[in-house]
Amino acid sequence: MVNWLGLTVPFAYLGILVGSLATFSSLYRKRKAAQSSTLEPWFGPHQQRDIYLSLLHIEPEPGNNKSPAVPDGVLKAALLQRAVEDIRRILEVRNAKQALGNLLQRGSVGDDLWQRFLRAEKEIEAELRDVVEEANALQSGWGQTIFQSANEMHHNAILRERLNAIQAQGKSDKEWWQHEKASIQSRFMKELEDGEKENTKPATTLVGDKMGSDEDTVLVESGGPAASGAVSSSKGGTAKRRKGKK
Repeated sequence: MVNWLGLTVPFAYLGILVGSLATFSSLYRKRKAAQSSTLEPWFGPHQQRDIYLSLLHIEPEPGNNKSPAVPDGVLKAALLQRAVEDIRRILEVRNAKQALGNLLQRGSVGDDLWQRFLRAEKEIEAELRDVVEEANALQSGWGQTIFQSANEMHHNAILRERLNAIQAQGKSDKEWWQHEKASIQSRFMKELEDGEKENTKPATTLVGDKMGSDEDTVLVESGGPAASGAVSSSKGGTAKRRKGKK
């Protein structure tokens, strides 16, 4: 015969244990949910989504019960811009996930940052599903290709930014080169002028020396008695030599 009275104690113990664990788990989940709700979001406000929802649920004007109809082209353009912003956020999350996981394993970042990141991933997944549904509602089958178009637009925007940066850098480089060219020309002309000045100094002294020697020669040739004596002595010497020969 089974002793039910003896089994009540273990069953009561198991019941208390399971109840306490369930209570602890419920309280822990509520606490985590409260903490995650107070955490700062990973991304800022989604302006493109707000613009699309504002166009989709535009309110009627005062005195008019019917809301104005927004053209489908405007809604499609707004939804496409919303998808482009989603692509940018997806790429940012993918690039940051591995690095953030490594930092979390090393203990360099806290668990709060990781919780913020996980919540951002869930928000992006819900956002992608919402965009696909809205695209299919506007045009059948558009949800399969909207993110492909958005990805191309995102890459084109990146290329335009890089091109604008290169053009701005080219303008600054051109201004720098013009300034450097002017400074090089001024230094070169200054060096030429200094070289010409150095070359003209010896020429002047040489001309002065030549003029002095010419004057001395003229003075020697135009001497009166000294010159005549020298000429007569030379003539006497030649006459004596001729007599000696005879």
